[in-house]
Amino acid sequence: MVGLLRDALLASGLPVPRIAYIGAASHDDAGFFRRLSSLLQQAGARDVVLARTCGRGANWRESTQAALAQADAIFVSGGDVEAGMRALATAGVIPSLQERFDAGVPFIGLSAGSIMLGREWIAWGDPDDDATARPFDCLGFAPLICDTHAEDDDWSELRALLALRPVGTRGYGITAPAMLRVHPDGRVEAFGGEVVCLEHLVDRVDRATFL
Repeated sequence: MVGLLRDALLASGLPVPRIAYIGAASHDDAGFFRRLSSLLQQAGARDVVLARTCGRGANWRESTQAALAQADAIFVSGGDVEAGMRALATAGVIPSLQERFDAGVPFIGLSAGSIMLGREWIAWGDPDDDATARPFDCLGFAPLICDTHAEDDDWSELRALLALRPVGTRGYGITAPAMLRVHPDGRVEAFGGEVVCLEHLVDRVDRATFL
């Protein structure tokens, strides 16, 4: 994990960056923050500041805006994708995240955080009824669809999402040891392990050439 995070920080061109940590997908879980901030610091981060996205009190929204404004890079942690996007919207921080992205600040995602940085994801109204599956928008900073560490079930959720999108739509499955870098021009590059590319073909969703 530390090696991948170090690669991500180096790829961003920031040797000792200040990191704003977004924990929306885990309801700003304190344990997650402690563990991941320690890993980020081991990987070379100078400071890791929690940019809160939920909670009571009047001042946390101001401190979150300050953390985002001062960050050299923004880390989006894991948890539940749908809950994370809902928390970001409720907190009103998506415009600020968009401003930082437009300003060239690099974003790093882990697990659900990686999916949230992409275009969209899928949710089921009833987990036992595929007819209730629906796509929902994510941040869209990475112009693609991806899933993470779901190799054991052959990317079933990613396949379900692709089946609902137009023929020719592709999605990327980032295996547990891997990282996917998305360049400003949209080019993608894998580090550390295998990244699977799936494509919605005319009659099925199947593997496609990655690069």
